[in-house]
Formats: sequence, C-alpha cells, structure tokens
Amino acid sequence: MHILITGATGFVGTYLREQVRAQAAWRLTGTTYPDLPPALADPREEFVYLDLRQAEDVRALLAERRPDAIIHLAAQSHVPTAYRDPWNTLENNIRGQLNLLEACVTLGLKPRFLVIGSGEEYGRDAPEAMPLREEHPLRPENPYSVSKVAQDVLGYQYFISYAIPVVRMRPFNHVGPRQSPRFVLPAFAQQVARIEAGLQEPVLRVGNLSPARDFTDVRDVVRAYLLALQQGRPGEVYNVCSGTAHSIQSIVNRLLELARLPISVEVDPERYRPADVPVVFGSAEKLQRETGWEPQIPFEQTVQDVLEEWRGVVRIKNQEALQR
Repeated sequence: MHILITGATGFVGTYLREQVRAQAAWRLTGTTYPDLPPALADPREEFVYLDLRQAEDVRALLAERRPDAIIHLAAQSHVPTAYRDPWNTLENNIRGQLNLLEACVTLGLKPRFLVIGSGEEYGRDAPEAMPLREEHPLRPENPYSVSKVAQDVLGYQYFISYAIPVVRMRPFNHVGPRQSPRFVLPAFAQQVARIEAGLQEPVLRVGNLSPARDFTDVRDVVRAYLLALQQGRPGEVYNVCSGTAHSIQSIVNRLLELARLPISVEVDPERYRPADVPVVFGSAEKLQRETGWEPQIPFEQTVQDVLEEWRGVVRIKNQEALQR
C-alpha cells in the first residue's frame, strides 16, 4: 500500500510514520511545508516540499504518486494563533484539503482518504451532555474549530458526490513527547525542566487551570488513525478520545509531584484563552466497536514522558551553551 501523509514531519506525522514503517508492505510519501524535508533514513519513505494551497502542485503530486490512501494531517492547529490570524487558519486548513479532494476527482483517483477533524468541533455544552458522541451537534467556538467543521463536512460531501472513500476522525486533545511548547502540557513541562536546571526562578506561570479536557497520548491516536484507515466505514465519522476529562490543574499537580524541587504557581493573565470550554470529554465507543481500538498509555505516563523529554532538551542546550 502506498500512503500519502500530509504534514508528515509534524508532531502527529512523526509518530504516524513510525507506525507506517512497522508495516512491511507499506511505503510512504510525506509532504512537508514550510520546513524542509528531512534526510531520508528509510528507503520506503519519500518527502516532497509542498504548499497544499497550490492546486496545480497538489494535482501534479497525486498524478505522479497515485496513492492508495491519503492521511491529511497538515493544518494550522494552534487555537491562539487562529484567533490572531483567522484567515490564515481557514485558508490553510480548508483550501489544502479541497485541493487534495479536487485532484482526486480530476485524476479519477479514489484513495482511502482520512480527514482529521477535531473534538473542538463540538464546542461548548453542559457537563450533563458529556460524553460527546459523533451525533452531537457541532458548535464551533473559534476559527480553528470552524475550519475543522468545514474540513469534516467537505470530506463528507466528496464522499456523497464523488464516492471517494472518506473516513472522518474527530480527535480530542492529543499530547505527548515532541509536541510544541505552544501547547499546554509541553509549555508547563518546559518551565519545570528550566526551573530544575536553574534557568528560571521556581515559579510555574499558568493561565486558566479550571478547564478539563479529554487527553489521549499521540501514540494511541496514530494507532486509531491506521485502524480507521483500514477498517473504518467510508462516509462515517469517529471520535478519538480517552473518555475521561483531566483538568489543566491536574496537569500542574502531576508535574509538581514529579519536580525535583519545590515550585510555586503563579497565574499569568497573558496565558488566558478566550471562550474556553469548561469541561469536554468524548466517547470513542463507535471506534472501539468497529476497529477494536482502545487507548493504552495512561495520562500520568504521558505527563512523565513529556517532562523527561524536556529535561533532556534543557540539558543538551545547557551543554551546548557551556561549550561556546
């Protein structure tokens, strides 16, 4: 099987590639932008520098590679950035997917096509409405979630109109090592690692700690994607989530337990996010029933793994600074 993965060098893409490489009969083409393609390490992997907003370039790639499956990961996924520049988020997330789907139609291709939406599509609801299931109304509350709703329904429309076997995913918050410190867990873990190394005063600066989210380890999420790619029903949508809400406060508490010295906590008003949804958790019962997927990595282990990664990053940077 030849799989095209857009955003193949991003946070999720690096883990997904590891899973694909474990499949002996699969080969992979990955797109990357704006970062340059990595050095090749596996002969079954190829990388293409591609701006998905350029329709002709997208069509040329699909005409050349004619993939059996497409997993469309590439997106602007940072909510605060989406607030600062809504059009950039909408253009990147919608136009890129539209170009891929249109290229499939133009070329007569019908690859298995995995559309990656988001649990953010559901928006705000009362705690008694939890867990959120796939039939729950969509109430996007920020530019990022609006773009994901558009991707979701666009994928469904191309399934209905052109019989492209689109499977739609709605992952809730996924976390793990290698995630950008723009996101909450690595942002806090980076601070703790810097404090332990004596590079920052022993104060953890935080925003709103009350929201509770459904966190799933990225390594479990990519397993779900590949199972859905193979076993998911075209036209259907699947939540990817743990079914449990963890507050941001609980992340802080876990990191403070793991810290090697006492750390105080200070609220930084600059870290507050507009229109935070208080409590969100979903149900992955449908995905579990149809593919057998279940999350395997406990949330506490994920937090520890992220902190260990940042301890290593800070240690290496310290060593490099001393050698200058």
